Amino acid sequence: MKQQEFELILKEYQTPAYVFDLDALTRRVQRISACLKKAGIDLCYAMKANPFLTGALEPLVERFEVCSPGEFRICEKEGLPMERLVISGVNKERKDISRMIEREQGRGMFTVESMQHFRLLSECARQAKVKLNLLVRITSGNQFGVDYELAKQMFRERESYPELSLQGIQYYSGTQKKKLSALEQELKMLDGFCREVQEDLGVTVSELEYGPGLFVPYFQSEPKEHLEELLEELMQMIGRMDFSGKITLEMGRFLAAECGNYLTRIVDRKENGGQIYGIVDGGIHQLNYFGQTMAMKLPFVQHISAERDAADAPADADPAQTCGYGEKEGADASNAEQECAPAKREEKWNICGSLCTTADVIVKQYPLTDAQVGDVLVFQRTGAYSVTEGISLFLSRDLPKVLFYSQKGGIRLVRDRLETDSINSAGG
Repeated sequence: MKQQEFELILKEYQTPAYVFDLDALTRRVQRISACLKKAGIDLCYAMKANPFLTGALEPLVERFEVCSPGEFRICEKEGLPMERLVISGVNKERKDISRMIEREQGRGMFTVESMQHFRLLSECARQAKVKLNLLVRITSGNQFGVDYELAKQMFRERESYPELSLQGIQYYSGTQKKKLSALEQELKMLDGFCREVQEDLGVTVSELEYGPGLFVPYFQSEPKEHLEELLEELMQMIGRMDFSGKITLEMGRFLAAECGNYLTRIVDRKENGGQIYGIVDGGIHQLNYFGQTMAMKLPFVQHISAERDAADAPADADPAQTCGYGEKEGADASNAEQECAPAKREEKWNICGSLCTTADVIVKQYPLTDAQVGDVLVFQRTGAYSVTEGISLFLSRDLPKVLFYSQKGGIRLVRDRLETDSINSAGG
């Protein structure tokens, strides 16, 4: 988004606020999808990255990963059909699963995270007299999914559960992977699993849903992204697999991060021990960059200067006389104005939020030119997680507005500022 677009927003809406650029989102997802389609690969949006974007992504991706009852209700509000949902997550409760199965008559896809999940899904399917499609999640060595051998056991015992249809496997091991060699090792492991199931059990694994966790550059020190080249290398790795079934890549951060902007205003400036501290009306409860360490890394920030109050200047001030050039005219006057214009001053600011904790430092030693109280800082690439992942209820600060922007639709308020004291108090 351009500065004039942010200025239009700031004339109507107060900070802090999130602004999601739907045009930027569409362009990025279309670029990614175009690369995947060449290899016949589908795209799944992990909506936990930013649930606000679910409706905007409806025409752009094939699937949505849903990890909670609340996310499922968001999909219902957006009118997404069950056939496009993968119901994932470690804590699947019987009442929620039963409601989904009975209402949707077994449509959609469910992941299996444990043997208890496996049995629960079986019982719910039998009770509703429907057949469920499942993906067995294989663990990467944490609390998610099941280990290699238990996954094979589920395929081995599939005939004992005729109400369940094991379509394939799901795998996700983490985010912000910088080394493609790690992806290659994961794909080899998954390929080997599918081959073993085929050879040992005579069962064809027909589907693989894989979350590559591709890297998004958040900080100025990180290498620039080369999107098509990155995806081409990934497609080549997938092309070397023996697996011939359906492949879906699950992405969240990689799709959403670029479209987000977090607007926060400088409300105070002070110097302590020679250090400049800028207090903003936002903070770490609303802004989060994966990989930020002790606020030392510099994110991408756009600085929008506030208009200086005319009352700050003497009423009888004459710019030419103030500079000492008297009655100079024409070219001489122009040159004089340029010569006497105050030099721009860059200073290193420590940008801190409004929370009563020393942890609320967004970034240290950020270079700002002629910054002052009232200026707005636009923290870019905040389309993933910031809007939901922060400690947003801490200190009972209001939740910020959420805005959509597109050339066609203009600026649209999708969530107004929300007070949180009613959530944080016994009075309700």
